[in-house]
Amino acid sequence: MNETASSVLTIDLGAIAANYRLLAERARPAVAAAAIKADAYGLGVAPVSRTLWTEGCRDFFVATLDEAIELRGLLPESRITVLNGLIAGEPALFREYALMPALNDLGQVDEWRTDCRENGPAPAVLHLDSGMARLGLPPVELDKLAQDHSRLEGFELALIMSHLACADDPDETMSRRQRENFAAALTRLPPAPASLAASSGIFLGSDYLFDMVRPGVSLHGVNPRPGQPNPLRPVVGLQAKILQIRDVDTPQTVGYGATHRFAGPARLATLAAGYADGYLRSLSGRGTAHIGETAVPVLGRVSMDLITVDVTRVPEARPGDMVDLIGPCHDVDALAEEAGTIGYEILTSLGRRYRRHYLGSGDGEIV
Repeated sequence: MNETASSVLTIDLGAIAANYRLLAERARPAVAAAAIKADAYGLGVAPVSRTLWTEGCRDFFVATLDEAIELRGLLPESRITVLNGLIAGEPALFREYALMPALNDLGQVDEWRTDCRENGPAPAVLHLDSGMARLGLPPVELDKLAQDHSRLEGFELALIMSHLACADDPDETMSRRQRENFAAALTRLPPAPASLAASSGIFLGSDYLFDMVRPGVSLHGVNPRPGQPNPLRPVVGLQAKILQIRDVDTPQTVGYGATHRFAGPARLATLAAGYADGYLRSLSGRGTAHIGETAVPVLGRVSMDLITVDVTRVPEARPGDMVDLIGPCHDVDALAEEAGTIGYEILTSLGRRYRRHYLGSGDGEIV
């Protein structure tokens, strides 16, 4: 690892591979695809996608056309679906890069059918809204399509999919209603493989698996079952270097806004990380870091480049030492809870200034 790095983000590709194997086994006989949108949840689409391909994953879901084109360059033989759908003028690009649009409304269905009539058949995914009121055909458009299957003629219906709103809550009746809505919709459409469950949905039971599951954030170690033991391996570690240590005492304060006032003698360490790196400002006065197994609380406000932690209980701490912001004692989900958010936001916020250290890639590739 480069000793000049002020902060290091460690990404365990072996853990991602193990998580994929666990999820794929749990989902059998459904096929396990992978959602790797947003640069593989901030962890690097190139190393993550290649790791998943090596493990046998062949179906990938991304959010945008740009993400899909990048992924096509990395995995020439993969099947790639663009969740954001088809915008006017884009069919030619989907064809050029052999991508599948998720058709989110009847206008997109008709545009894809027209393009296929003019240029030959090409596969697409049909996305149904089963209760989220975001992307996907709403019930009124599903009714029209169910009455006129000819709108689906001329192209391969590779998959019919929907998305659960409350899959991380096993007691939530919303998931059951959505599953019932989706199953009923399938009976009204031409036969095709079906997919409903993403990360948390895989753990709701066999009724939710259908023909394909689409894990995303769970591949990267975020707990798909909040409040229960995490069945997945942790993927991310984050360390920041101590830049300075000083002794402080009352009535001194620390950081912008002087939001923390010392009540007595303490030892304060300044670390090389801040909200520009994705260590969220909401962690001000709430975050917890670790030196070994010892918790060192964040004091004062998180600033753009720096945070300060109380190292009074770690007298051996010195400038140049690395402090765990995410690690064995405090994982992504724990940090997210302190920040008042979810693991998704923590991962996708991690900045580009961190030196990235990939485990399971040769002897540990540093990029």
